[in-house]
Amino acid sequence: MEPTRPIAIRSQDVQGAEVAWFAPICNGDDQLLGAHDMRYKSDWSNASNVLLTADRLGYRNILCPSSYQVGQDTMTFASAVAPLTQQINLLTAIRCGEVHPPMLARAIATLDHILKGRLTINIISSNLPGTELGSTERYQRSREVIEILKQAWTQDFIDFKGEFYNIQLDTQPVKPYQQNGGPLLYFGGYSPPGVDLCAEHCDVYLMWPETRERIGELMRNMSTKAAAYGRKVDFGLRVHMIVRETEVEARAYARQLMSKIDDERGKEIRERALDAKSLGVSRQREMRENADDDGFVEPHLWTGIGRARSGCGAAIVGNPAQVLAKIRDYMDMGIRAFIFSGYPHLDEAKYFAKYVLPHLDTFSMPVLQGRVPKHEPDTPLAAGIRR
Repeated sequence: MEPTRPIAIRSQDVQGAEVAWFAPICNGDDQLLGAHDMRYKSDWSNASNVLLTADRLGYRNILCPSSYQVGQDTMTFASAVAPLTQQINLLTAIRCGEVHPPMLARAIATLDHILKGRLTINIISSNLPGTELGSTERYQRSREVIEILKQAWTQDFIDFKGEFYNIQLDTQPVKPYQQNGGPLLYFGGYSPPGVDLCAEHCDVYLMWPETRERIGELMRNMSTKAAAYGRKVDFGLRVHMIVRETEVEARAYARQLMSKIDDERGKEIRERALDAKSLGVSRQREMRENADDDGFVEPHLWTGIGRARSGCGAAIVGNPAQVLAKIRDYMDMGIRAFIFSGYPHLDEAKYFAKYVLPHLDTFSMPVLQGRVPKHEPDTPLAAGIRR
């Protein structure tokens, strides 16, 4: 019998959101930024505990990032933790070019079957460790990788010739669990070649926190680019979180979090990342420069955290009502996927789950977009939307 397929619904057509957390497999976990405590070491014990706790608390996805200098191997980590999970999706980062694309297609398909469709993919186009390519070349390589993955997942034969790859190969071993195109592709990038790549091939455009006006500009630009390809792209926001019973407590914790960092140490941390010179990182720096004396660039959006890390450099800070209102404002703008995190990640996941998560309608992107081909009795994901 043909498996029952859920109706494919674009996430813009529903009122809820995919609420995700962050697995600290890249050595970024700490209680005081700039003063590393070995209790928060990026090892299997700590990172898997954060992920499995997020699963129990009701988060619908979790980002497993990629970083060569300080990180565990993402695919290995995701494959090991996958059988231990119950309902959470794994947003697994892949750095395009690291693995021969047909082999990567097979690895992703294998992980997708282990998770019974609870897999999403974060496309990374940064330079590979020890190499240096320009932005245009890196995004072209990513485009070719994505096109090969899609052929592998949806066709009987890969027939591809490009600037980086020339492949003709049978695809029988690499069919994923998710039908209608394989795992959803999440993408973050700000340069014109990156925006064009996402518009043509990816499903969710991930943005770092900026002012409401600048986020709106990014969304309008991406929608226009995607329409030129006859597509629609969903939007996501990657942002840190500090929520406490009162705003006074939340702001006090924000100050405490940064109490051991100085400018020299902060610069060292920021510049060790492979994407330290990217356009997105420069936009985060610009946002910090435009913030007030307390580090807030707009109500409840605090940029101080960017002093001690590359990439996502701001946090939503406030009491539960203020944080909820901020998230709902983003949802009103059309953002449907959120990747939250905090320091330390385990504690902040619990705070957010206690104060805010119960008040949000949540869903899983793969279910809503019709990617998961069948529902099994032990798969809570089948519900799709929950209150």
